[in-house]
Amino acid sequence: MDGLTALRRIAFLLERRMAPTYRVKAFRNAALAIATLPADELARRVAEHSLTDLPGVGPKTAAVVEQAATGEVPEYLADLEATAGPLEPAGVEYRDQLRGDLHSHSDWSDGGSPIEEMAITALELGHAYQALTDHSPRLTVANGLSVKRLERQLGIVERLNTRLGAFRLLSGIEVDINEDGTLDQTDELLGRVDVVVASVHSKLRADSATMTKRMLAALDNPFTDVLGHCTGRLVTGGRGTRPPSSFDAKKVFARCAERGVAVEINSRPERLDPPRTLLKQAVAAGCLFSIDTDAHAPGQLDFQTYGAARAAECGVPIERVVNSWPLDELLAWTTRDR
Repeated sequence: MDGLTALRRIAFLLERRMAPTYRVKAFRNAALAIATLPADELARRVAEHSLTDLPGVGPKTAAVVEQAATGEVPEYLADLEATAGPLEPAGVEYRDQLRGDLHSHSDWSDGGSPIEEMAITALELGHAYQALTDHSPRLTVANGLSVKRLERQLGIVERLNTRLGAFRLLSGIEVDINEDGTLDQTDELLGRVDVVVASVHSKLRADSATMTKRMLAALDNPFTDVLGHCTGRLVTGGRGTRPPSSFDAKKVFARCAERGVAVEINSRPERLDPPRTLLKQAVAAGCLFSIDTDAHAPGQLDFQTYGAARAAECGVPIERVVNSWPLDELLAWTTRDR
């Protein structure tokens, strides 16, 4: 293991356990600092113990690189690996049948890492594809993408795919469902991206009738592929807790089944949305599903076992999980005539 690999692995494990951002950035910044160093210069700095002269490299990260250079597993990494454990053993077998993930964020909105880092990590995890779904413009707190910024991002995704071999980075968006049920992006751009995840992020305490009408309108939109974190609940984490939204689940899930829209099984530990009772109801309604991480950092792409475990527990048929499908079948679904 070289120093760069060790630094990236440490950052991944810290992100997976949702460590504070400043701790993760220390290792990712150090990785960026040494990534472009010629091998001879890196070796010289290791021998001279001068890595800390580089911007972004501190004593702890320098020690990781120096220990890796001797052929050792760095102590800090060894400690993390020893305490990491599997995320959710019950979900591993189910997760292994998934081919990708349809909900993730980069530093173009409120994620913490560049697009390429997210894509490479998805590839390293064994995915065949990964959807980049940064936020839409209405969500200003998350630096949502304007029309111009999304158009620029589409070009970056296209160019990046020429370097990723068989792996496919799918273009996408997590688009806000406006209060009237319309989607927060132009039809032209919604028609150009590969995957549209539609989610409610505002007025989550609206009454059931209002929320139901809003969600049904969004499901009738021909560009909606996935209904994201449908209740909006928070069950733990730094943002505190939030009760689930109130809506007529029978009507909403029936419309999802009718329109071929996938209900997202959101794997984030603070969301785990929908709750089990609603997930079982969606199964009974005949819905499609997408087991997604909603990752905002590379290490969080490993959250998928949480959602997979809930899918297995609630009897979600794997053939109804769209991200278990081969890429050509998935894209035939997202471009279906609706």
